[in-house]
Amino acid sequence: QVQLVESGGGLVQAGGSLRLSCAASGSIFSINAMGWYRQAPGKWRELVAAITSGGSPNYADSVKGRFTISRDNAQNTVYLQMNSLKPEDTAVYYCNAEIWVAGIGEYDYWGQGTQVTVSS
Repeated sequence: QVQLVESGGGLVQAGGSLRLSCAASGSIFSINAMGWYRQAPGKWRELVAAITSGGSPNYADSVKGRFTISRDNAQNTVYLQMNSLKPEDTAVYYCNAEIWVAGIGEYDYWGQGTQVTVSS
């Protein structure tokens, strides 16, 4: 009924930039918070950044000043602009959204994940 499709991952050198996108589609009545998480090998999944429906962002301390989250409510899309990338940013990045599905209720949805690899 609802899908989150991510794009924009890849391989980049340290100091470079990438932009991730995540588009939600399906029987969507409304979307509350949207966010990006990441999981590196052998580590827990962690919150990178999140943004409310009103556009208020919050960030993990490790990415403050380097990453910017934004959203386009008309397109049901969330973005993550990642600058000054470091090797420790290497992980699978997952999109997350709190979506009110028409006629059913609010659920948490996840994208399939996109690999970001930063070489030193």
